[in-house]
Amino acid sequence: MESSKLILSLFILQALFISLPSTQAAPSNLFREYIGAEFNNVKFSDVPINPNVDFHFILSFAIDYTTSSSASPTDGNFNVFWDSDNLGPSQVSSIKSKHPNVKVALSLGGDSVGNGYAYFNPSSVDSWVQNAVSSLTGIIKEYNLDGIDIDYEHFSADPDTFAECIGQLLTTLKGNGIISFASIAPFDDDQVQSHYTALWKSYGHLIDYVNFQFYAYDQGTSVSQFLNYFNTQRSNYNGGKVLASFTSDGSGGLSPNDGFFTACIRLKSRGELYGIFVWSADDSKANGFRYEKQSQAMLASH
Repeated sequence: MESSKLILSLFILQALFISLPSTQAAPSNLFREYIGAEFNNVKFSDVPINPNVDFHFILSFAIDYTTSSSASPTDGNFNVFWDSDNLGPSQVSSIKSKHPNVKVALSLGGDSVGNGYAYFNPSSVDSWVQNAVSSLTGIIKEYNLDGIDIDYEHFSADPDTFAECIGQLLTTLKGNGIISFASIAPFDDDQVQSHYTALWKSYGHLIDYVNFQFYAYDQGTSVSQFLNYFNTQRSNYNGGKVLASFTSDGSGGLSPNDGFFTACIRLKSRGELYGIFVWSADDSKANGFRYEKQSQAMLASH
């Protein structure tokens, strides 16, 4: 009799478990590429675009600093720091009209500005959010952009302040219909992770993609190391679409020549390949975008 009750209890628990909604994201055919930070005359039209993927260009960067040679913080008043001569509003409209599967976003922050680091440096949550909403709304409308990426890498504020500033910014831009998607671009550094995990904890529901910089790990990363890193970051950003990534200059992480696509095949077989992003089109121009073609072909295949 006791064994029958145990079996029944196990069946009930199993049924409850199966019926619970999954907290993990579904795989996708999303391909994303940063563009414009290095001013080497790369154009949207240079980059091969597979019609069978969702393609996001990410303009790099908009920074809340002055554009003078001695750049200084502006408390949320953003300026365009990408190659706007080649990647201007008319070029955005052109590439989107020629390729219906293309969307274009801008990325905030980046590593450096002028001769120093680009710091997240608000004077207060309210002032920064007010200035950021106003300045970014103007840029996004002028360029007819679709989304925003958060890539601050240096901080003059604590994690909770960062979380509130960015969280309120995303809440307002999405609520006003200014953007349709948002992403973050952390990497494995204690200070960086503390800021982004605080943001994820409070506002993860507003973040559509995690552009985790796996190329910030050591050069020569192995396939097994990459997969372990991926599992760790899926746990850190639980329920998020953590994208696989490489840098096309070969400076770090698991390179396409050393097994990146092998790792992606394994992720895909597990239903965990949520997309691929590349840093950056500026560097890929030199090799004819061979790895962009290979990445998109993999994502487009069934």
